Order: sequence, then C-alpha cells, then structure tokens
Amino acid sequence: MKTIKLYNDVEIPIVGLGTYQLMMGLQSYKTVLSSLKIGYRHIDTARIYLNERSVGQAIKRSKLPREQIFVTTKMWNNSILNKKGEQAFKNSLKRLGLKYIDLYLLHWPIEGYLEAYKVLEKLYAEKQIRSFGVSNFLIRHLENLKAHGLKKPMVNQIEVNPYYQNDELIDYCQKNDIVVEAYSPLGGSKYSCLHDETLSRIAKKYQVSTSQVILKWLTQRNIIVLPRSKNIDHLKNNLELDSFVLSDKDISDIKTLNKNFKTGDDPEVYE
Repeated sequence: MKTIKLYNDVEIPIVGLGTYQLMMGLQSYKTVLSSLKIGYRHIDTARIYLNERSVGQAIKRSKLPREQIFVTTKMWNNSILNKKGEQAFKNSLKRLGLKYIDLYLLHWPIEGYLEAYKVLEKLYAEKQIRSFGVSNFLIRHLENLKAHGLKKPMVNQIEVNPYYQNDELIDYCQKNDIVVEAYSPLGGSKYSCLHDETLSRIAKKYQVSTSQVILKWLTQRNIIVLPRSKNIDHLKNNLELDSFVLSDKDISDIKTLNKNFKTGDDPEVYE
C-alpha cells in the first residue's frame, strides 16, 4: 500500500480503517481483524470510541508483526482539560495491549491543549510514540502552537469530503509540512456524497464505485483517508484505488461540489 512520509520520516499507509461508531466488543474486534486479513495496515481509534481494547485484541489475534501495523489513538477532552495527558496515554496503551503507539493525537483544541501538547512532545522524546499530531485544529490553533515555541504537529486529522472540502486548512497544512488525514471522507450519514450525480458519472467512466472516486480524489492529493465500514466488500473496495487516475477535468468537476456541509462538530465553537 502507498504510504505518506511524515517530516520525521515515519511512514503512514494512505488508506486506514476508521473505527468511529464501531461498537466495543465483537463488532469492532471482527471488523478490525477482517480488515487486517485483507490488507489494511493502518487502524485509527480513540479513547472516546470506547473500542481500544477490541482493536488491540484484533491486532494480537491477527498475528501480524507489530511493526507492520500503524496504530493511531487520541487523547480525549477530559484528560486535556484536567491535565491528565500522561495517564490518559498509559491507559490507552494498556487497553490496546501495545508497547508503543505509532501516532498519538489531541482529539480537539479545547482549553488546556497547549499543556496537553507538551505531553505529546515528552512521549515522543521518550520514544513511547513514533509520531504525534492533532485533530480538528484550525489554522489559528496551529499558529498558536508555533507562537508558544512548540514543535509543529506531524498530522492534522480533519473532516474532508466533496461536500466539505476544507481547502484553506488543507493548503495551510501541506505548505507547512503537516500531513492531512481526512475523516468522514464519504460525507457521513448526514450529508452522504455517495449518490451525488457528478461523482456517479465519474465512477461510471472508470467502472469503479463512487466511494472509490472520492477516496482517489483525496489520495491523489496526498491526503490520508479513514473510511469506516463493517461490510467486508466495502472494506476491500476501499483498498482498490490503483486501477485508475482522476483527470484534471474530474478533479475540477469535484471541486464544484463543495457546499460547506459539515457532518461533525465545528472546532470554531467546540472549545
């Protein structure tokens, strides 16, 4: 699988499995295990998803070498607010049953994020995490990290899809060597892009699915994608992106679809 290299030379598979809303227990365990069996090597979870334990059990059951699987988890807001970042990390590590985390993120830029970010830098210096970053951070939050003399994040995980293209933030990140990860790349249940006429037309031209067109639109721009599915056929489909390349005209047509329809919470007001 194609990878993207962070500024510290750590490489991340460009397609990952998002586990948000995969229920703890058997559902998340089976989905993660199935995804690893068919070729996924990047799993994204978080404390607030309540499935870290199931994710860890699936990784162990897969019997794949640990160094072949890229695991991301995130520090939740109560730990940021209450300055308990180190304990939050230890708890996540224990639930996952791992000796280290490949990527550790702050989940939201809430009050206390500067102090919590220093915890990420400390964990990285101690080699307990291979890379660190943020999620849902806007330009002003990223500039604030810089203003306080902190290292720039290696990753910013944000909402991106054809109906919410988030171009200004993506451009800022890529110009500053911060890798962008796209969650809700297919638009989510609230504003799904899967039945869009323009995307369906492009998909028909290449004889692929609409979801493949969307994921290709992002990965062609060196954006990591984290689609979620419990369906094994959809999981396989999301990996099969090498048979076609979107033309400039396709990309231009997709550009016109932006509606600023945001599925998730808004970082502008969340804090």
